[in-house]
Amino acid sequence: MAKWTAFPYDNAAYTYGLTALKKLWARLHAGDAEPWPKDEAVQEAWALYHAGEFQKARDAGLKAGGAGITVANKAQAIYATYLEKHEKTRLALFMEVAERAEAQQAAEPDNPAGWYWQAYALGRYGQGISVAKALAQGLGVKVKTALETTLQLQPKHADAHIALGTFHAEVIDKVGSLLARTQGASKDVGLKMFKEGLKLNPHSAIARVEYANGLVMLEGDKKMKEAEKLYAEAAACEPMDAMERLDVEMAKAELEE
Repeated sequence: MAKWTAFPYDNAAYTYGLTALKKLWARLHAGDAEPWPKDEAVQEAWALYHAGEFQKARDAGLKAGGAGITVANKAQAIYATYLEKHEKTRLALFMEVAERAEAQQAAEPDNPAGWYWQAYALGRYGQGISVAKALAQGLGVKVKTALETTLQLQPKHADAHIALGTFHAEVIDKVGSLLARTQGASKDVGLKMFKEGLKLNPHSAIARVEYANGLVMLEGDKKMKEAEKLYAEAAACEPMDAMERLDVEMAKAELEE
């Protein structure tokens, strides 16, 4: 097993004991509405995840099994998104997450995490190979269905709202609004999803970044000022864990471009 790239920032502020983690849980999980786990081994895996120890969190989650699969999938997907440098490895990591999440759906069809992490991993994989190719392979339908199922099971899943907004925006951007209808993509639904996601998780930097990107894809340059305002807000967000720090740094990089 190759060693993963380490989290590149000081993680002292994000290293929580289980008591502190439980107190901060609702804030840290405003995006995915994940319930506090009963199993202490799973709690420990989440503590590793929030501290940016993504490989250790993945391994601990897989070892714990059950609810630990969700930690493993999130740790691996976030690592692949932000820190994996080799494209071939990134894509393989996403596909592994998608397969595990699909198995989780079969075992626990009412667990929104199985549906969301399949959608997230396939969505990122699709971005990696090109959205047009992904749509031709039928991945668009899979992503949309999985995100809609996530929201049926957990309407407060802010990240699923944002991801669904991104789906609508990217499909319209890549194939045009007429062809996008065949994929079930709509500008109005996309914008509504972004707004709802941000309302559910107002602390989120990534929600603002994705909304900004989506606005430009859906509305063009006329929304550039609004998008830049969202990037600035994202860059000013106070990160509470490693992933949020990565999101804030990404927003700062967008602003500098």
